Amino acid sequence: MEVVISNSSGQPLYEQISSQIKSKILSGELRPGEALPSMRALAAGLRISVITTKRAYEDLEREGFIETVGGKGSFVSAIDADLLREEHLRRAEAALAEAASIARAAGVGCEELLAALKLIYEGA
Repeated sequence: MEVVISNSSGQPLYEQISSQIKSKILSGELRPGEALPSMRALAAGLRISVITTKRAYEDLEREGFIETVGGKGSFVSAIDADLLREEHLRRAEAALAEAASIARAAGVGCEELLAALKLIYEGA
């Protein structure tokens, strides 16, 4: 499993790790039951502190994306359809908020933005 982190990103390292793992789970690249690298192995591979990977894994576990079994490691959880839908909706809302902010700054009205969204949505 490849995770790429950037020290120049404004996002904390643990968030970069958890968001990339979450994306891999949501896309199906990581399947339910699949083992994740140990916290130590991931930390060593990324050349970061184990505390950072521990924080990322704790966040993923709290959100229901992974399960940790003592002495065995961390595994991708079976995600129920409601959680999956909610996470996709949350991501769409964040992207739409960004689009609305850009449109507002450019003087693009709501109706024009909605028309553009409709074209994009129906074309996809």
